[in-house]
Order: sequence, then C-alpha cells, then structure tokens
Amino acid sequence: MAGYKIKFLPLGNTFEVMENTTILEAERLAGLEPDAPCGGRGICGKCSVIEELNGEKRVVLACQTKVDHDMVIHTGDRTESRHKILTEGVCRSVEVIPAVPGADQGYLMAFDIGTTTIAGYLMDGKTGRQLSIVSTMNPQFQFGADVIARANYVLEHNGKRMQEVVQKALNNLISAACREAGVSTQDIRLVSIAGNTCMHHLFLGISPRSLVIAPYVPEVKEGILQDAAECRLRIHPEGKVMILPNIAGFVGADTAACMLAVDFGRLESLTLMIDIGTNGELVMGNRKRIVTCSTAAGPAFEGAKIGCGMRGARGAISHVYAEGQELKLEIIDAQKAAGICGSGLIDTIAFLIQFGFIDCGGGFSEPDELKTEVGKANAWRLQTRKGKPVFILQEADESEDSKEILISQKDVREVQLAKGAIAAGIRMLMQKLAIGTEQIEQVLLAGAFGNYMSSDSACIIGLIPYELKDRIRGIGNAAGEGAKLAALNGKLFQEICELVRGVEFIELAMEPEFQDIFVDELEFANAEER
Repeated sequence: MAGYKIKFLPLGNTFEVMENTTILEAERLAGLEPDAPCGGRGICGKCSVIEELNGEKRVVLACQTKVDHDMVIHTGDRTESRHKILTEGVCRSVEVIPAVPGADQGYLMAFDIGTTTIAGYLMDGKTGRQLSIVSTMNPQFQFGADVIARANYVLEHNGKRMQEVVQKALNNLISAACREAGVSTQDIRLVSIAGNTCMHHLFLGISPRSLVIAPYVPEVKEGILQDAAECRLRIHPEGKVMILPNIAGFVGADTAACMLAVDFGRLESLTLMIDIGTNGELVMGNRKRIVTCSTAAGPAFEGAKIGCGMRGARGAISHVYAEGQELKLEIIDAQKAAGICGSGLIDTIAFLIQFGFIDCGGGFSEPDELKTEVGKANAWRLQTRKGKPVFILQEADESEDSKEILISQKDVREVQLAKGAIAAGIRMLMQKLAIGTEQIEQVLLAGAFGNYMSSDSACIIGLIPYELKDRIRGIGNAAGEGAKLAALNGKLFQEICELVRGVEFIELAMEPEFQDIFVDELEFANAEER
C-alpha cells in the first residue's frame, strides 16, 4: 500500500502515513494531540483542519478525510498555554508521614488525572512543603472528550496507546516539576494519583469494558500501592505509586480525593459536594451517613456538543452579564471571542431566562414578546439561521476568524439535559437521606467548572436548588489536594480507603422515580411560562 507525506502547519513538520489513514489518525501518529471530542465519529466538527491544495484551501473534518495524496494541512494554533488549568484548591495541614519508607528523605509527587486536564504537585518528603506545580491538557482528549468515547475507543482498538500517552504526560510533568525545583527525578520516592474510574483504569491498563456495560462496576475499587516501574514512571528505582480508591463505576478516586480534602468523614454539617465535568459526581451527608451518585451530565459544560463551544482557553467567553441594558462578555485573554466555554454557557442561559428570551420549556421567544428593558434592547440578537432560532452573542465582524458566536436551540437543549441530570441527582440523594433543601447547610463545588462558574447563574437555571444560593462555596481542585494529602500522610490514605467502603452508592438508572424527576428538572423553573 502506498505511503504519502503530510506537512503539518504552522509547526512545519512532515510525516509519512499509509494510504487511507485519516488525517486525525495521522495527527495522532505525528504526536500532535488533535482535539476530537466525539472520538472521531464526525459529529462534533471540532477536529476540522484546512487542507491546502494547488493554492486553494478547504476546511475538512480530520476524522472523516482519508489520506490519498501528499498533503499540506493547517492545524491552527494549539499552543497549550492557551488553556486555563485549575491547580489550586482547599487545603488543610497534616502531619507528614509518607506511607513509603525513605520517602521522608526524598520527594513526593501527587497527580490529579482529570478527563480534560492533569495537575501535578511536587513536595518535600520531610517537610511537606510544596516545591512546584505543573499542569497539562490530558493528551487522551485526541481519542474523545468524555470517558465513554475513550472507553469505546479502547474496546474497538486497544488500550495501549491510551495508557502510553498519559504515562508520557506524567513523566513529562515529573521532569518539569523537578527542573523547576532544582531536584532530581530519581529522588522522588512516592507518586500518588487520583482520577475518575475510567482515567484510573486507562492509566493502569485495565479494560474499561465493565464501565460501559451494566451494572457499570469498576474492575478495581481498592486503593493500590505498587512499584513505579509497573506504571513506567521514571522516578527512584524503588519508588512507589499510590492510587486512591474508587467508589463506583462513575464515582472514582477523584471523588474520594475530594472527600479527603474536605475531611468529609468528620463533617458535622449536612453537606452537598458537587464535581461537575462530563459526569456530575454528587456526595451528600456528614460523618453519620454519606450517599453518592453519578449523573451523565455529558460534555456540554466542557464545550463539546455546543455549536460554538470550546474549553476554557484564550478567546473563550467565560462570563455573560447585563450592565444597564447592554449585554457584556468576559473573554479569556482576548478582545474578540473564538467560542464559549462552560461557565459562559451557564451565564448565557441564565441571562436568557432572566430577561425572557427563553420560556420554562427552553423555547426561544419571538422578539416582539420580550417585556423587560434589557430584553427589548437586545431583541435584535434573536435571529434565525437555516430556519432555526438562535441568540447572537457576538457578530461575525467582532469575533475571531470572522465567525458568529451564537447559542442555538440545540445548545439550550444540551444544557437542559446536563442540568436536568445533576438537579435530578441532587433530589434523589435528598430523598435517600429523607431531607429537604432547607437542611443542607453547605454546598461545596469542586473542580475547574465549579470554580469558574457563577453560582447565581447555576441556581437561576436550576442546576442547583435556588434556595441553596447563599450556601455555596468553591473548593477548587480538591481532587489534587486530596492526592497531596494521601502522599503526605499514609494514615490518611488508609483512612480514605476505609471511608469509601462505607459510602452508599445510588445507581440512578435503577431508581424507579429517577426518570420522572429528570423530566421535571428539564424545565427552567425561573423562566416565564408561555
């Protein structure tokens, strides 16, 4: 079979692949880490590139275009520094007693392996002092934005490449952290890792089959302490890797780490903890009883499945609000918008609800139906594209790449599905504990999305019960903080392993009332009825 050369711009590197290889696969083979939220199924459009042929340029989907001649491909700017990665979180002081002998004479490393990002922390094994923080995008995004897409990729192909890219990413972060601190990677004696159940399995090379087939249980739940060499991490020859325990198929070690960070097992206050990503992990209770569940929020809050959606990177609309009668946009590190990220999406839907642009069912209003002054002043933003209603956030001549930034009816529906799932999960946990919203004393929002989103907007759209608006606080990257605590103190690692065994997991799909509650929660209760 013939081979063809592809020149990738703007990097300028040339790579040879076999005929009928997709451009997306060629990018992966060339180590370019392309963005492919749908896993290469041709439905998200995010992998689009520009092919240059005979002086002409055309936009093609990399996942659907096969190589059958020498090509010049413009991939666009994929500079990693464009992305905002949350590394800070709630923290507490603990005694430094690493679980591994000799670790107090060297260094410790802790990782939060998220679906989208990876954060790493280098610490002194004797004092516990943090020496450096490093982060990167999770390179597995080239195989799909969410855990289901990645699990399916592994089942259709194999898990070796998925495991290799994350191992390489961790080794690169270890080297970068040590370089910044002026220490040797060979002096790291212990690495602790927290991640959701799928990230846990993919890192360890465990098949994720059990996570996509009922009853959706992990192959491994218990905490693990094993040789670093087994994970191909380049640290001390006798170094160990500590992996926090999973709770259930879609409530993983990252949730366990969050619980450790806030000392959930000793809380007196009745608490709701939420970590919103492609899944929404919910934990409710206090030291007396803890219940948890996972909701399939989908990747909408991370920009996937949204027409103009993107991650929280340069050019993303991160917040939307009214100032007087004007609609104002906050854009990350830019004057013009390239798209909208999750926090901006939540703000936009809240804006549409507040000023009558959408009704309680999520349908767009007609411009002449708007009653508020803000609504009337922005009525022109309600337009149609291809015969379907849209809301214009930024016109083409004002945005990057001369592309309109808008919210479509489909985008609103995606938000309804995501927020409905989380809101229904909250109600189910309250039912299990036989409590009302008035009894929840605090709401803790973990993760990047919870950190950057407006809690007011989340309550306006019904993601979180409105009555809890004044009891919400962000706890940042609590999963990373929990991973650090486990590395610093071996007793805490054993403690969280014991605590999660007593957590009650609720499989929402098996609950008879869940579907009815979910349908109820699809509505925007704070919007007008028409």
